[in-house]
Amino acid sequence: MLAYLTTIALLAHHVAAQGNMLRFACSQLVVDRVDPIVQPGIPYAAHLHQIVGGNSFNLTMDPANHDLPSLSTCTSCSFKEDFSNYWTAVMFFHHKNGSYIRVPQTGNGGPQGQLDNKGGLDVYYIPSGKVTAFKPGFRMIAGNAANTVDSKVNKQAICNRCWTGTSDTPFVGGAPCSGSDTVDIPADPKCKMIRQTIIFPTCWDGKNLDSPDHQSHVAYSGGYASGGGACPSAFPVKVPQIMYEVMWNVTNFADKSLWPADGTAPFVYSMDIGGPAAHGDYVFGWQGNTLQAAMDNNCNLNADCPKAGIHKQTDAEYNACTKAQMAPETVDGWIKALPLGDKAVKA
Repeated sequence: MLAYLTTIALLAHHVAAQGNMLRFACSQLVVDRVDPIVQPGIPYAAHLHQIVGGNSFNLTMDPANHDLPSLSTCTSCSFKEDFSNYWTAVMFFHHKNGSYIRVPQTGNGGPQGQLDNKGGLDVYYIPSGKVTAFKPGFRMIAGNAANTVDSKVNKQAICNRCWTGTSDTPFVGGAPCSGSDTVDIPADPKCKMIRQTIIFPTCWDGKNLDSPDHQSHVAYSGGYASGGGACPSAFPVKVPQIMYEVMWNVTNFADKSLWPADGTAPFVYSMDIGGPAAHGDYVFGWQGNTLQAAMDNNCNLNADCPKAGIHKQTDAEYNACTKAQMAPETVDGWIKALPLGDKAVKA
């Protein structure tokens, strides 16, 4: 009991320290093999992504002529003014017979309330002091889809946590990417859910909306999962800290007799090179100055904020926002192999 109370106290301190923040659900817009940041214009890109946000998401999304708020007719995120796009790789379970199936996703719960999403992920915008909202055309990536070395991953920014129950209430553990959180995907039959956290940089050079590697125009400043610390001189503009949480429900895969007999990982991301390659992509698309107003007016969690002019949609409204694949292939049910070139084929 003492250990439990200590954990809750530490969590409460962490939340109080970072003040108000947006925390909201985004349902699955589409699961598609496209990547308008890294491989613009190319269908059947290198690996599969799960995408959420505005339905103007497209193969190219040239920032010079693709204005997400004006081109989108709906958003799969709970705030109706947010037409940004957010995406990550997809997690698969690898059966001992060689076939694969997509691991289902669920909304997050915990002390700040349950979030409802139909697949997808949960998004945080965490301010630390005065922050400047992103500009139209801004985009960035956290992590590296080609990385295979654990030590090259910033564990404070990208991590996984094993949940030993199907409910995350009471909350287990401390701040994101702390304690026993790991870079690799946990391979433990006791895990019923795996929470993936991806934390983005909080400092911007104030000039470039993007960069060739989609990372050099931004920088981390410490203070992970709490809004970030003071920015370095080369990146003087403090921006809201974006954090993704993906709750992968691995309950149906806890039977170790189903895992590969050769000892290879039972859970893999869609790049099929291991856990260290986890990454997230972001394209800004809030309507007008609503994100700046939300940060300035201390809008909090997943609720209407009249001072900023942001409005929470009903679960049914944002769950209904979807779009067809631009690279059509089978992504549901058992497939023979991960889609890494050829189209996916049912097992």
